[in-house]
Amino acid sequence: MTTRLTRGLGVLLLAGLIALVGGASAAGAADGGVLRLAHLSPDTPAVDVYVDSVDTPDSGILLTGVSYGTVSDYQSVPAGTYTVSMRAAGAAATSAPVLSTTVTVAAGSAYTVAGVGEFASLGLEVIPDDLALPAEGQARARVVNAASTLTPADVSLADGDELAGGLAFAAQTGYVSVPGGQTTLEVSGGSSAGTDLPVELTSGSTYTVLLLDSDAGVEVRAVLDAASPGVVPTGGVEAGGGGADGGSPVLPLALGGIAASAVLGLLVTAGRRLPHRHAVAGRHAAA
Repeated sequence: MTTRLTRGLGVLLLAGLIALVGGASAAGAADGGVLRLAHLSPDTPAVDVYVDSVDTPDSGILLTGVSYGTVSDYQSVPAGTYTVSMRAAGAAATSAPVLSTTVTVAAGSAYTVAGVGEFASLGLEVIPDDLALPAEGQARARVVNAASTLTPADVSLADGDELAGGLAFAAQTGYVSVPGGQTTLEVSGGSSAGTDLPVELTSGSTYTVLLLDSDAGVEVRAVLDAASPGVVPTGGVEAGGGGADGGSPVLPLALGGIAASAVLGLLVTAGRRLPHRHAVAGRHAAA
């Protein structure tokens, strides 16, 4: 009898945990936002970037050895306020940060927190990201000028459509719709000679186009912000899918509650007590 009861409790407990985990995961995705980090200062050495939750101080994200031109993948985080700090690469976590700022992540929002400007006037900027998708056959793009040699910068498509005009160093444009596919950007400004640079802006996707200093002059890099469901390259966010009504998490969570209640009831009947556990979310490394 005891063996059967134990097996029954195990099955119910497993079912309850599966439902609870599924419900919590879905709810977290619905209630949180996404955050990514970027190093866009040409003459600043590599840094370690710390993201710490104000509401849950023991949890956070760590990126080590982040160098110029790096943009991390988006990290899903619960809605709330976060402190973003930069320390010299390899510096102790207890050392004073070189820079720090706070960002409040609202449900359904997306942000890029970037180190911008030259080292002498380095700052952290919180850049709101718009993950809306373009119309069929189109792409959406904005330009961020992270090239100190391009001040101000002019960027246009090969067909003459302007993406950025007179864009200052460390500034960014709004998003605009452009034809999707392989194209050429005509880039000029500052001390850099005008140049034509190829770039791929896939239809159905939204991008941040970075202007970067390089040994060869100027480099253009298209960073994916969002893409249509099923075609999301690394680092982007899948947008435009179902679940926008926020109703999907209710059923798994309710089932989890029912299963957990059943388990608790059986445990009480059997004269057993659940152990108390205190979980502390630790800092994890981000891609």
